[in-house]
Amino acid sequence: MADKYERMLELLLQADDWVTATELAEQLGVTTRSVRSYVAAAKTAAHPLAPLTASTAGYRINREAYAEFIAVSRERGASAETPQDRVHHIVRRLTETSAGLDVHGLADTLFVSESTLEADLRRVKAFADESGATVERRGSRVALAGSEGARRRLLSRLLQSEMTQGILDLETIEQEFALSGLGAFKTELIQELDGAGFFVNEYGIDAVILHVAIAVDRARRDQHLPAGGATVVPERHVPIVEILTRLAREHFAVELTPADTDYLARLLVTRVIAPGNGPAGDAHVDEDDLATVRRIVDQVLEEYGVDFHDDAFVARLAIHLGNLVARARENAHTRNPLTRSIKSSYPMIFDIAVFIASIVQRERGITVDDDEISYIALHLGSHLERLSRREERVSCTIVCPSYYDLHAILRTRVERELGSEVSVEFVVTRTDVDPRELTSDLVISTIPTVAVREGVVIVQPFLTDDDIDAIRAGISRVRRHRRRVRIADELLEYFDASLFFVPPPGDDPESIIRGLGAALVEAGVVDEPYVAAALERERMSSTAFTEALAVPHAMGLTAERTAIALALSPTPIPWGDARVSVIAFIAFSAEGRARFQPLFDQFVEVFAARRDVAELVRESSDFDSFIAQLAQLIESG
Repeated sequence: MADKYERMLELLLQADDWVTATELAEQLGVTTRSVRSYVAAAKTAAHPLAPLTASTAGYRINREAYAEFIAVSRERGASAETPQDRVHHIVRRLTETSAGLDVHGLADTLFVSESTLEADLRRVKAFADESGATVERRGSRVALAGSEGARRRLLSRLLQSEMTQGILDLETIEQEFALSGLGAFKTELIQELDGAGFFVNEYGIDAVILHVAIAVDRARRDQHLPAGGATVVPERHVPIVEILTRLAREHFAVELTPADTDYLARLLVTRVIAPGNGPAGDAHVDEDDLATVRRIVDQVLEEYGVDFHDDAFVARLAIHLGNLVARARENAHTRNPLTRSIKSSYPMIFDIAVFIASIVQRERGITVDDDEISYIALHLGSHLERLSRREERVSCTIVCPSYYDLHAILRTRVERELGSEVSVEFVVTRTDVDPRELTSDLVISTIPTVAVREGVVIVQPFLTDDDIDAIRAGISRVRRHRRRVRIADELLEYFDASLFFVPPPGDDPESIIRGLGAALVEAGVVDEPYVAAALERERMSSTAFTEALAVPHAMGLTAERTAIALALSPTPIPWGDARVSVIAFIAFSAEGRARFQPLFDQFVEVFAARRDVAELVRESSDFDSFIAQLAQLIESG
């Protein structure tokens, strides 16, 4: 129950509004009765903080109480109450001894039955296997076998698995290893690296700080990496080794061996830093990586019509590719706290990243997970953002009755603050203006009576900060409406009654993809290899782009025409790490993809709000009612 309870708190933390017991039950895969039991249990001694607010509207997180709940949860008592706590306890003890542990005594220490302990040991074994270590059993003794590096990876993987929303907390690491001053160490490390000419990736540095804490803890126990296992650090990275050695001595009063600092330097080089301006600014780009990225850029242009031909971008991505391959071959997992938001907010960029990752995975014989795919997406997105022009400006009319030069002052302020977002077409200085005759996208008016049409923002004659915020919100509404109109005009033509299913033709991702694929094959849209390619794409990375929508598809453009086979599930279906109610199998043709691609992000956006999706599914008993509900959902957005 404790694990479900904490997952429920995480879901509430992501919500901005009240969440009903039904919505929570769907996302947790339990009954509403179970949700109510979790809440009731939260009021007991097991969860005395109970960071929840309940009302007839549902449940909402008390963020201050939640922060305190997390802080208290970090303080592990002598007794480990949950499976996660017990696994944590067992891993720590196994990594601290080479003699092994007696399972009977371990069960007594943890106050659990031996059958429960055996289940915990299976989870420990899974962690160990992923880290390159082995759990060995001889009679009643269990021991951890593997290199010192594997033990450190095991500790890192364990702690990263316990992160809240993919974010490592320095206070938690300090408590875990009885250290203090990790924050000061991190600050000085970043400053020193910057001074040595390196750019620092803040998204990954906390994972390396975790490895630093592990190295310090192991060094205090006189458990070092073997000297023979160290890889010679290139000359240009010698400053990193020197920085790490000195800072470890100054902050933690511990002497790390050359093998320890070499290992940490490699972690920094492959995970956190890139050459910047300064002594380390001349980056060495591997020619094979450079050739691979150039070929990938050609294929992306051919498949997606997006041009990444830029020497600086290709060089940066080639360096990232080399580091990615190094991480994969060392079995070193790097979490990305932005993975979920990137996937749901920028599905097309994420899909291009999956395409790139699939090529790298196949050619280099490695496995690329969602976190690594998200880092590729960050490279793609940042490059496109640098190149993209600002979204088309919103046309605007200012209504401000003439009084000296008040209207001119208002226009000047609007253009100074918002000139990149709005284009002022007219300035109306009369009080008897008919707002229905104003054709601009947005009307900024100092007269309240003008607000009888959509797209009007009432402001003060002298703009306040709140007025500026209100205008920006109005601009966002106009742009959102534009996008939704484009969807309404174009999206519906891709649906067909013969490709509509309630409930889905299967009960898990693979069977549903096969069922929807069979319908597309029968309709002459795709062939069997296309369905197989969609399954391969799904295994590469889950296509659950939001908490409610999965969009399975193949990466090739071999469909006869672009079409969508759609299934609605009144009971949400586990799909990757989400539970979806809408599955849209999209078949892309070479001709149709160029037309559909600009709609892809907006299509996902329509299904972003679980509450809206739940209503859509509930009211769509057949194809006609689905189309009506979808059109209504698009317009109301």
